[in-house]
Amino acid sequence: MTFAEIKAIAKERGIKVGGMKKADIVRSLQAQEGNEPCFATGRTAECGQLHCLWIKSCE
Repeated sequence: MTFAEIKAIAKERGIKVGGMKKADIVRSLQAQEGNEPCFATGRTAECGQLHCLWIKSCE
């Protein structure tokens, strides 16, 4: 998913993205979805959130 697509999703969900980095936007979206906001924190193998929309691009 591109950065522009992520920003568009965030805006649709009412998250103000001005000046935010990709990882911070995704973490905000994760929290809003009820998931652990752990995107790009290096915890992919241990997060256990296989239903998370962002897991395929997580690091």
